[in-house]
Amino acid sequence: MSIDRNQITETILGIERSANERWNKGDCHGYLETYSDDVTYFDAVTEKLLVGHKAVSEHILNLYKNPNIVRSEYLNPEVAVSEAGDLAVLSYNLRNFVADEKGGEKLLPVWNSTEVYRLIDGKWRIVNSHWSFTRHPAIIGGGAAF
Repeated sequence: MSIDRNQITETILGIERSANERWNKGDCHGYLETYSDDVTYFDAVTEKLLVGHKAVSEHILNLYKNPNIVRSEYLNPEVAVSEAGDLAVLSYNLRNFVADEKGGEKLLPVWNSTEVYRLIDGKWRIVNSHWSFTRHPAIIGGGAAF
């Protein structure tokens, strides 16, 4: 069986952009609807790995505030597809902009994103989601050592 990696890549990118555009407009459910029942999740404020749709949903719903994002840029997207075509790993940098006081745009902190998608019952679902800051100022400014 031959898989179409380009088609899978475009599908995954479309799902991710759709969920993120909903997020930008004040609707975090685009992501929540895409998560699998057994999703695992990290972001910049989680203390430990969150496991399961209920735990991830509670975290996002408790944390989420409408960011009023006016524009997003998806930089360096890469999708790795499994040989069987039923697993895809999407990694990219996300730049979000909000309106500033002068009618222009202001860049918010930039994110690294890794989303692992699995084909479940004919639908692509996120089974692992990991969000971190790109070049966090505390690390760049010498505030942390590795």
